[in-house]
This record gives sequence, C-alpha cells and structure tokens, in this order.
Amino acid sequence: MTETANLRAANGGQILVQCLLTQGVERAYCVPGESYLAVLDAFVDAPEIQVVTCRQEGGAAMMAAADGKLAGKPGVCFVTRGPGATNASAGVHLARQASIPMVLFIGQVGRDTRDREAFQEIDYRQMFGGIAKWVAEIDSPQRVAEYVQRAFAVASAGRPGPVVLALPEDMLCETVPSAAPIPPRHPRSPAPSATDIEYFHQLLSASRRPLVLCGEADWSGARDALHAWCESQQLPVAAAFRCQDNFDNDNPLYIGDIGLGLNPALRRRIESADLVICLGGRFSEIVTQNYSILQAHTGQRIIYVHPCADELAAAPPVDLAITASMENLLQALPVKPVPPTSSERREWMETARAEYEQWNRPGAIPGRLQYGEIVAWLREQLDDDAIICNGAGNYAIWVHRFFRYRRANTQLAPISGSMGYGLPAAIAAKLRFPSRQVVCFAGDGCLQMTLQEMATACQFGANILLIVVNNGSLGTIRMHQERTYPGRTSATDLYNPDFVALARAYGFYAESVDETKQFAAAYAAAMAASRPALLELKLPLEALTPNLKLSELAKLSEQ
Repeated sequence: MTETANLRAANGGQILVQCLLTQGVERAYCVPGESYLAVLDAFVDAPEIQVVTCRQEGGAAMMAAADGKLAGKPGVCFVTRGPGATNASAGVHLARQASIPMVLFIGQVGRDTRDREAFQEIDYRQMFGGIAKWVAEIDSPQRVAEYVQRAFAVASAGRPGPVVLALPEDMLCETVPSAAPIPPRHPRSPAPSATDIEYFHQLLSASRRPLVLCGEADWSGARDALHAWCESQQLPVAAAFRCQDNFDNDNPLYIGDIGLGLNPALRRRIESADLVICLGGRFSEIVTQNYSILQAHTGQRIIYVHPCADELAAAPPVDLAITASMENLLQALPVKPVPPTSSERREWMETARAEYEQWNRPGAIPGRLQYGEIVAWLREQLDDDAIICNGAGNYAIWVHRFFRYRRANTQLAPISGSMGYGLPAAIAAKLRFPSRQVVCFAGDGCLQMTLQEMATACQFGANILLIVVNNGSLGTIRMHQERTYPGRTSATDLYNPDFVALARAYGFYAESVDETKQFAAAYAAAMAASRPALLELKLPLEALTPNLKLSELAKLSEQ
C-alpha cells in the first residue's frame, strides 16, 4: 500500500480548519458567505475554534485586528468574495498601520471562472497588494497547509501586519489525501551586535537631555525590562501615537504621548532633547508632527531600533540604526545606574514629568457635562488592567490626554485613524479576556460606522461598557472646516438616532447622562446590569477639544 493511500481524504475546507487548529487559533471572526461554505462546514467539527458571526465585514476584520494585538499572534477573519472583501479592507489597512498580525481569508470564485469578471470576482493581489504584507491565492488543496503556515509566519515576522489568502470555492470543496498540517514556525528575532551596543552606550553616556520614544512594536517580552532600564538611566519616556500602554503612565518617567493635540511643552522637550531613542515605532506623519520634528536636525542625535530592516531603511537619516526586537535589545543593554554627576539628566526628567501631570489635569469646558472630569474619574475607578477602546474623532483627545494606561494591552486605538474601530475592538477584547473590564469610547459619528455590531456583543455575551459622546456633529471635520473655510461649513451636521432607545432595542442596558454629577450613578447601574451597557454623554459642539471652543476658533479664523 502506498503512503498516499494511508492518508485520510479531506476537502480543502477541512484541511484549512485543521491547519488553523495547528496554528493555535481559538477564535475566527466572520460574515458567512457561499464562497467558503466548505470552511463553515468544517468548523462544525472543530468546536475548539469559536466562530463569531459579525454584522458587517469591516467590523469582523477590525475585531480580528484587535484580537491580534491583544493575543500577540495573528487574528483570524473570514469573509466572502467581492463586497465582503471590499468591506474588510478597512480592517486590513488598520492592521497594517498599527503593525498588528492578522490573516484575512477571502472566499474566491471557482478556478474555472477566473479572469472573466465572474460574479463578485476581484484580483486580490491587486486589491490588497499595497496594504498587506503578503497576498496569495491557494490553487490546490494539497498546498493549503503550506500556505497557511507561511501566512501565519509572515504576519508575525519583523514588522507584524496583515496577510490575505484567497480561497477558490471549488478548491475548498475538492477532496484529496490529507497530509498533516505544518507546525507553526517561529523565526528567530534579530538581535543587536556588540558594536551596535557599544555605540549606543557612547551616545547615551554623552547625552544630558535624552528621551525615549516607544512605538507599536511587540513589547510582550520586553515591557518590564524597558521600565527597569529606563529607571536605571533616569530616562523620560514618551509614547508614540496611540501606543500609551507600552509604558506605565503612573511611572514618574512617563511624560506623555506624541499624538493629535500634542502637549506644546512635550513638543518643546522633544525638540530640545540632545538624544532621542526611538524604540519600535515608525517616523509617521503624526509622530513627527507633519514631519517637522525628529528629523535629525543639527545638535540632536537619534537612535532608531526596529525589528524590520525595511523600516530602518525607510526612516530619515539617524545616527544609529539597529535591527533588533525590543526583547533582544533590552537583554543586551545592561541595567546600571547613571553616574552621580547626572543631576542635569534627573532634573530634565523631573521637569518633563511635571509638565505631563499639569497637562493630565482636566480643565473646564462649556456645558454642564465635564467630559475630562469623567475620564479622570474612570481612570481611578477602573481596574489597572481594564481595556480602553476608541475609534477616531475629537472625542478621543480627552481619552488619550486624561486617562492613564498602567498595564500592557490596555489600549485599543486605531493608529490609522479609522472611525468605527472602538466597538468591534471592545467586543474582541471582551471575548479574549472575559474577566477584564472593557470600556469603549465612541463619538456619535464614529459609533454609527459599526453600531450594528452591538448585536454581536449581545449574541456572544460581550458585556462591554460603551460610552457614546454625542455632539450632533462630525466634530473633527467641523474643526478643520472652521480653520480652513471659516463660515462655510457643510456636510458635518448629524441627524442621530435615539442612542438609548436603539441600544435597548439591541439588548443593551442604556441611559443618557446630561451633566457630570449624574455619571457615577449611571456607571454603577451599567456595571450592575450584567449585560452590555451604553451610556450617552451629551456634549455641546462648542467644546471642540479640551482646549478649544468652536466660537473661539471662528473668531481666530476671522482675524
């Protein structure tokens, strides 16, 4: 009897699901489609994988991205061809810009109908080629194991990101002798050379005003070491845009985040630093404040460490570029105290922290509801490992400025600036960590991008707290209109549903909060409800940001 005859027959869908089990997949987010029915059928025989049915493919892909960030391994999403794939592209782009490992599986037209513009046919290599790390189509069920193993390895290696695999419908239904799935591959992470570390120490020893900038790299095995090393060197630490959970915000070394609505004092400090140590992030538009800082100007030295050599090559000129994982870098940097003569460095750090604490203190805004006070109140009430989620919009500025992220994996926020991310991310977070508190902040415009996923939360028992900030406007765009085209606003007013009634229709506990003093009781009721809950905060449009009133902006535009 031949070796092939000893193998159990299976179709492509069954082989694929077995490969997912081998990769350690626990959960797959999807919107079902006829193009991958064989996979859905195979899931019936794999109860180890929870299949989460979402309401729209964008929400499904965002949930997979959030799950990938929290788990530190690729999140998994299945969508159907054509419209399903186009909807899911929002989550793929989000995962790319945030360096999140993710694998998107797309049902595809049959192999015998390709290149005829068959029903819902798309060339996925063309469509996703610019935003995914790798895009491929599996032509044979006998190669499913090879492609799946490679997809998971590529998604996790170097700078993590999304991978897209297209699955022709007839390939999934074809039965072949089934070989064993290929075990996961864990490529060795790059490490710094002795020469790199020696020069690193030379630059740091010569610095009087150093600063560390933490980006979106994988810190799962390095966060504690980062704290210990920075404390030994008395190094102030800033977080890149929406990467605030990489360093304990209560630590005296933490000095704020470099994002939208940047603290002017922090910007001045970055500009006056004589050494900036960039760890694991990218020199993006927001982190560089429209490419106006961190550009290796005269008198400032820059060290850039990233696990992907391509990112180092794409960066502006720096004094030292090191290809290394954060864990390997910090293992190579011995923890030794700064010399007693480093009083200037300690004063530099202490002053920077004082500036952050002043910035972290909410001020008054127009109206009876003080949104900053509510965020600050929540930071004291919530557990240290509570997960805070948001999408995009001015409402998020209050969250990033006044909340304090103390533990790893407590912030899910879109580096891509994608609206609608907060709710799907919160659902994924609650399913991944059922015992942890999960709070989602969403603007009225942001929430309506994905609010149908409220049904997913109820169906799968994701008891999140959803705080919708309602000002009846797309406030960020209104702000830009007032600055650029004063007195000529258009298309930014919103006609909103009754969010409380809508949430209750889905099965949420819900109530509206009109003033600050009502919030504590509303929060207590929401926590006691033992189901998903929504609290609506009504904010006047006049309060554009913590520091900016609409009327003041209009006056400035007239001058």
